[in-house]
Amino acid sequence: MIPKVGAQFVRGLLMGAADVVPGVSGGTIALIVGIYETLIDQVRAGAKALGMLVRGDLRGFWKQVRGLDVTFLLPLAIGILLAVGGLASVLETQLEENPEEMAGLFFGLVAASVLIGWDLISARTSTHLAIVLLVAVAIFFGLGFQSGPITDPSPVVLVGAGALAICAMILPGISGSFILLMIGMYATVIGAVDDRAFGDLALVGIGAVVGLALFSTLLGWLLDHHGDTVMAAMVGLMLGSLRVLWPWPNGVGVISEDESEVIDGTGLELPAGDELLGPVALGMIGFVIVRVLARIGKRLER
Repeated sequence: MIPKVGAQFVRGLLMGAADVVPGVSGGTIALIVGIYETLIDQVRAGAKALGMLVRGDLRGFWKQVRGLDVTFLLPLAIGILLAVGGLASVLETQLEENPEEMAGLFFGLVAASVLIGWDLISARTSTHLAIVLLVAVAIFFGLGFQSGPITDPSPVVLVGAGALAICAMILPGISGSFILLMIGMYATVIGAVDDRAFGDLALVGIGAVVGLALFSTLLGWLLDHHGDTVMAAMVGLMLGSLRVLWPWPNGVGVISEDESEVIDGTGLELPAGDELLGPVALGMIGFVIVRVLARIGKRLER
């Protein structure tokens, strides 16, 4: 029992680290370490329990809760939370001090994740390629109207961000933090984790619970019946959203204490010579990290 719990805790750390960085997703890590199907089943069961609770079926709720695999879920959740909490401060500092370099790293991570997502389509056809391109073009131009991060989000926005992020976290190929970055909420949520802003975090958490309750069954059904189409759309989303991560002039960053903006997700300027090396080098490192993880995952599947 102890080795099983310890291994699950390590899996949680890996998933949390993946989800806090806008690159390879926690869902992809779950695939790599061989727990994805079990995770989806447990999430569906938990969503069913929440539905019973909302309907006032307390007996059914407790029966469903007792059926959950606590030795699977609890150490996994603890590992995820510790990884998110431990990395938040480091990421916030780096985003403030080295926004272009961090954008380059994230760009490489997401670019490699695009290839992973494409590989996850089991029967690739011209239709799937068309879906990828259509979604990518729509997202690319749609993000051209993005004005930057949301600096003072309302409670409704925080709840909505949590719902969107948690749905992405359980999909292989796309991370919840990437969705937060795309909608301008990444810096806010990372800052809230680092600053222990429990009010904001509670609202994000409520959104995550609501998102799981409302969408986990739907997402599971879509993956079961239209998995390739869903993955094609996710690949297009990531591909088009690389616009947000373009490092120049300010591809990613946070709002500093003096409220100066150091992020502009729509900038597509070319870099000066001395600005090129750091972001490109980190982008290549990020790309290689994700590809290595993908290779490990394929070996584990054999």
